Amino acid sequence: MRHTARCLSIIAVLGLACATPRAARADDTIKRPGDHPHYSVELEPHGLIAWSDQWVGTGFGLGGRVSIALTHDGFVKSINNSVAIGFGIDWAHYGGNGCVYDPRFPNYCYGYGYYGSADFIQFPIVMQWNFYVAEHWSVFGEPGLYIWHGIYNYPCNAPGLPNCAYYGYYGDQTGVGPAFWVGGRYHFSDSVSLTMRLGYPDLLTIGVSFFL
Repeated sequence: MRHTARCLSIIAVLGLACATPRAARADDTIKRPGDHPHYSVELEPHGLIAWSDQWVGTGFGLGGRVSIALTHDGFVKSINNSVAIGFGIDWAHYGGNGCVYDPRFPNYCYGYGYYGSADFIQFPIVMQWNFYVAEHWSVFGEPGLYIWHGIYNYPCNAPGLPNCAYYGYYGDQTGVGPAFWVGGRYHFSDSVSLTMRLGYPDLLTIGVSFFL
């Protein structure tokens, strides 16, 4: 499943990369600074696929972003670009693979290859740099950081189960790390777009953006 998710995300990115240049050749939107929808806030609910190094397997979940426009004339004044600051929340659930029993200890739910399920909540904070490459297409980069909290579901410390320390588990964990995403939008109108991003922490999101 992990490899399938990676393949799907790569196919999606390649499709976006191929479609966007074709659309960009159709007009000169990128050469017209400021010629894009002017909005104050972008609201983006999305679904997600995650294969984070924080856990084993593939995770699925939901999330959302709120991006606040800072300027509609970005860092490069000669092209059509804008800058926003984005705040988000993402939840991903990773299912466990159950028990792999050690025949020497038939009454214990543990053994070689065992891992439990886990839930991760992430709070990204990014700078969003947008480039309006065609009438209906924009792409963006999002450097920043994310705060994460992991909730690990080990079956331990119960009758017939080993002590949680057997797994090196001592409770839920929280951390902070660098983040970077790239993505693109297909704009149905000035107020709605289909939005996709891919990046680190390993995450593919697909959702809808509403520009207010």
